[in-house]
Amino acid sequence: MQPRETAPSQVQWQDLLNLSTWQKAVELTLPLPWLALSLALYASPLWPLGAAASFMFFLCALRLNHEAIHGNLGLPRRFDIALLHLLSAVMMGCNSSVAWSHMQHHRHAMGPGDLEGHCGHMSAAEVLLYGPLFPLDLIRHCWQGGGRKWRRRMLRDGLGVAVAVAVCLLTGLDFLLLHLAAMAVAQCLTAFFAVWITHQGTAHSGLAGRSQRGILARLAYLMFYHREHHLFPKVPVSRLPHLAARLDAKAPGYARTRQPVVPWLDPGT
Repeated sequence: MQPRETAPSQVQWQDLLNLSTWQKAVELTLPLPWLALSLALYASPLWPLGAAASFMFFLCALRLNHEAIHGNLGLPRRFDIALLHLLSAVMMGCNSSVAWSHMQHHRHAMGPGDLEGHCGHMSAAEVLLYGPLFPLDLIRHCWQGGGRKWRRRMLRDGLGVAVAVAVCLLTGLDFLLLHLAAMAVAQCLTAFFAVWITHQGTAHSGLAGRSQRGILARLAYLMFYHREHHLFPKVPVSRLPHLAARLDAKAPGYARTRQPVVPWLDPGT
């Protein structure tokens, strides 16, 4: 495995950190329209279409969760943690374990201590088969290595998920049951869509991650600017296209060595 690349020192990035009040509001509400649409579709004769809306909700919730993990929303840290707990209940997963493992992912960068990143070493078929075990491994990893503080946070996540699942099951409402099923499937696919797709093939190149441009990058709510995120993790996701343009222009060889997520949908390849 090649040494991982580091952030180019000649690229200005500090001016990209601060979000306006309006930008913070947009980030905090980003998943809500998709959640509302999915529940409305599940309650209608068009209920099969709710799965697509649930996919988009989960993607936007992952982005919001990710920004809270890195403290990129400009909120007091206690609000970031509260947001992780709230999203855990709605997404039916333990986001505290995701947070702890994600920080290890940045620290160890596809190495032996990176449980999250080891998905990037698998084939597509292997990671899809491993997917249902991935959230459980993150929980075990955090419980064993995160210490008392993270265990308390995980227990609060678990309580929130238990309450959310109980509400879905006890009310018996179809749209809530379908949401529960969609979130269970989404959790099983997280290893593929949130890790493998942006890291596969990069372990031997030394690149920090893959980076997409064009329509697919926008449809993925900018989450495919993953190389840029790893190099400058404190830059909010909404600002990553600006950072990418600076890297392309100022960092020698950056644009030439870029590996897109889906090359045939990338205008630069």
